[in-house]
Amino acid sequence: MHQDQDILDQISTAVIALDDELRVISVNNSCQDLLEISEERSIGLPICKLVVQSEMLLQALDQVCSSRSQLVRRSMPLTLLSGREIHVDLMIAPVAESECGANLLLEIQAVDRLLKISREEGLVNAQETTREMIRSLAHEIKNPLGGVRGAAQLLSRELPNDALREYTGIIIREADRLRDLVDRLLGPNQQLDSRELNIHEVLEHVRNLITAETDNRITLIRDYDPSLPDVYGDRSQLIQAVLNIMRNALQAAESVNDCVITLRSRSHRQFTIGNKRHRMVCRVDIEDNGPGIPEDMLHAIFMPMVTGRAEGTGLGLTIAQSIITRHGGQLECSSEPNCTRFTIYLPMENHHA
Repeated sequence: MHQDQDILDQISTAVIALDDELRVISVNNSCQDLLEISEERSIGLPICKLVVQSEMLLQALDQVCSSRSQLVRRSMPLTLLSGREIHVDLMIAPVAESECGANLLLEIQAVDRLLKISREEGLVNAQETTREMIRSLAHEIKNPLGGVRGAAQLLSRELPNDALREYTGIIIREADRLRDLVDRLLGPNQQLDSRELNIHEVLEHVRNLITAETDNRITLIRDYDPSLPDVYGDRSQLIQAVLNIMRNALQAAESVNDCVITLRSRSHRQFTIGNKRHRMVCRVDIEDNGPGIPEDMLHAIFMPMVTGRAEGTGLGLTIAQSIITRHGGQLECSSEPNCTRFTIYLPMENHHA
């Protein structure tokens, strides 16, 4: 039984085994993550106690019990105990002569997650294409920009008075500003100096920086999981990524009288990033109570030069996403009024580095 359970825990599909009274015999890790339940609390419970409004599920189970034949339901809605609704593909199969007493086997695949993975892959491809185009354009800009700056320096030496040299000084300063902007467009290009690190030390370092910058004018809430193992990454670059996201959250929430930013850490098992399945990932949420991101901007929030502020460059989140991606991770954003959440997923294995 233990060997069978170990095998089930490696499967990305959620699996539940039920006895003849529709009580839970076993649940694998993927099922615990999907239904937001724990094995300790679910074993022995009727299946109807794991979800809210379980009529459709019970009808499907009764049908399989009566016919003793396999049943498939597509895009079935399930309301979790937390109140969150998900849509799943459900396969129910009868089990014959099971040593563990199982009568039914349920396989549950989250349709929401599959659609999300598909959208993420399309978005990542589009963003990578855009970044390649920007890199090419940036290199094309830097070459003539160097020539303009050099010519302005030569011209400055030949001009007869300081008043005229002030104009060449403007040209040189603006050329330098454009060069810096282009460098930021290209993003971080140094090699990752990866090693084991405590993600909470990174979060605390950024929290202290933000606290100092704002002179304690905002409320910073910490909700950490102290049992999280170390992640493998470049400390300085992860600090930069988190700092960019935190400053973005701060700017968004400054319009609120009582500005609150929440830092949260959790672990997730059997999580897919891109086309790769990870046994465990670290999840970091950075949440603010600002007015939210406009829906027409949300899909492009990580694209370069996209910003809702007149004085912004729109590069902070782009750089943050680039850093997280180089760590083999993923950066997501969800937003509604009074709650904008940036979520970082980082693998807890070190083979991606």
